[in-house]
Order: sequence, then structure tokens, then C-alpha cells
Amino acid sequence: MRTALCDRLGIEFPIFAFSHCRDVVAAVSRAGGFGVLGALGFDSEQLERELLWIDEHTAGHPYGVDIVIPQRDPARENESRTDLEQRMRNQIPEEHRTFVRNLLAEHGVPELPEGPPSREMSGWTQVVARGQVEIALEHRQVQLIANALGTPPADLVREIQDAGRLVAALAGHPRHAIAHRDAGVDIVIAQGTESAAHTGEISSLTLWPQVVEAVAPIPVLAAGGVATGAQMLSALALGTQGVWTGSIWLAVEEADLEPVERDRLLAASSSDTVRTRSYTGKPNRVLRNAWTDAWERADTPAPLPMPLQGMVTAEAITRARRYPKHSQDVAIHSVGQCVGFMNEVRSTRDQIQRMVEEYVDAAERIAALNESTD
Repeated sequence: MRTALCDRLGIEFPIFAFSHCRDVVAAVSRAGGFGVLGALGFDSEQLERELLWIDEHTAGHPYGVDIVIPQRDPARENESRTDLEQRMRNQIPEEHRTFVRNLLAEHGVPELPEGPPSREMSGWTQVVARGQVEIALEHRQVQLIANALGTPPADLVREIQDAGRLVAALAGHPRHAIAHRDAGVDIVIAQGTESAAHTGEISSLTLWPQVVEAVAPIPVLAAGGVATGAQMLSALALGTQGVWTGSIWLAVEEADLEPVERDRLLAASSSDTVRTRSYTGKPNRVLRNAWTDAWERADTPAPLPMPLQGMVTAEAITRARRYPKHSQDVAIHSVGQCVGFMNEVRSTRDQIQRMVEEYVDAAERIAALNESTD
């Protein structure tokens, strides 16, 4: 199962693990995979602290950082983050604010204590993402920068590559992959609709080989619903060089979810997720609940475009994190259809070992089939 990309990055298994939790990122890299920290939501000081901690807990193994650089930057030239946020806030209709407050009150989610308002724009701008890249490049173990939303700017691609690191970008359609290739990225992540978070409409088994063919010889990672070693074997058989995983790491021992949140995921089936614009303004796969259902009703306001909808959602996210036991009916859980495989809690190392063993078992089944036809 060792691929050329494993050799290039110095890792044992072609298992890439996206997580917002530093403990998971470090544990994956120590176990022979490649942990990737989702930087969205971290300010500069927070991101520096997270990366320093990962540096100290990966035993020298490489890891990556995932950023969000929109193709259309909402910021005006020389506009400060504070001014941008205020300008965006002024564009949000009051009916959207009222709808969210009423929905949270209806489901008994306590209000936040009085205090200064929290930031509503955690990212989604080039100025924020470029600053995150600058910080990441100061850490020698960071060997990959991935963009989760569109093709990264060509000058940023060159900056990262000139620093001796690799650049990856997610694609939900072959044309997205071609744009990434033309921008000079080193790795394309083909993300099928089964995936969590922002995702397109093409299924993984259809998308993966199309992207492999479209961008060859650039290496492709398979994303979207991957949770088992057998799926990893299928992905490699279709020409990819590894799997990009995310949802399965929400339920490992090292993950920082509250027990009530973890239990919600463990009880869910693959049919319990839905693609919705109610989270960020773009189609995003989450666990279906009262929040997603409410935004689908005919008598409710339509979700706003990015980044406005994300700002509308910010209060709900903050309150849900502060009061997890009271908010599960309206909490936003980004998770893919592979949630149906997530039935028990394991350590990160055990999860990787399980995938490796499943891969070997699946490969042996294929070999046995071939032998039976000789």
C-alpha cells in the first residue's frame, strides 16, 4: 500500500487525516499516517500555539495545514479585517438574525453571558489565509499546505513551493481539478459528494478516476466517505495515491468532542446526513437535525451567500459549543456519509491499524479471486 506520495512525504501509510483537533493530527502522524490541521477558526496567535504543540508531539513526523482561500475575496484593497467584518455585518438582514435567535430559543439553547461580541468571520478571506500560510511555513515539519475551497492563487502556490513544501487543493468536479493543475498544485484531492463539509454532487467512485485521468501525472488523493481499508484499496485501484479522510477522526479517543456530540455521531446512519447551505452559504454536508430542517421550510429566509451565512451561523455555533447538552437538536455537525461506519470509539493508532488490516484482507480477497480463475 506504499505509494510514491508516501516516499515523497516520508510517511508509512497513504492515510491523510484532516482534523481541527491537534491531538488527532499529532496521533495520526505518529502512527504512520499524515495528520492535517484545519486552520479555519484559528487566529494567528492560536494557530502558532497549535503548531508549536504539534511540533512537540509528533516525534519529528511531518504533518500539514489546511486553509481556506476563496477564489473571490470579499475584502477590498487594503481593507482591514475589522472593517471588512463590519461591512459584511451591515449586509445581513435582521430577519436572518431573528430567525436564528428564535430557533435557538425554541430548542432551549441558553443565551451567551453578557460580554464583548465574538468575531463572526473566522476566515474566508485571503488576508487571513495568507497570514496562516506565513505562520505554517515557519514550522519545518509542516510539509503540506492544502486549500479547502477552490484553486489557490498562483503567487501563493509559488511561495509555498519555493519554501520546499507541497500544495494541495480539493476538487469536487474534474474541471476544478484541471484548474488546480493549471495553477501548479502538487496534489489534487478528489472529494466525492459523500464527504463532510463543502462538497459537490458527483459520487466518489465516479469522481476519483475522472480526476486521476484529468490531471495525470499529478498525484490524486481520494476523499469522500472513506472509512475502511477496503475503500482505500478501491481508491488505489482507481489510480489515486492515498485517501484523504476526515469524519472518522471525530470519534477517536483523542478527538475533542463532548460525549453528547460523539454519541450523536455514533448513533447516526449514512442516511442521516444532508447537503445544506444553512451553515456557510455553500453546499455543506452535515448531520441532519432541527437546524437543517428549519432552513428548508418555505416560510423561513433563504440562506445567504458566503461569507454572510457563516456570520449568521456564528452565534449558533458559539452557543452550541458552550452548551452542548442543550443544543444537539440544532448543533451543526459536519460529517460525511461514512458516519454509518462510526459505531465505536477507538484510539487513533487503532483506527489506522484497523484500516491497514482491512486493506490487507481486501487485497487477499482479490488475490484469491485471481487465483481461482487461473
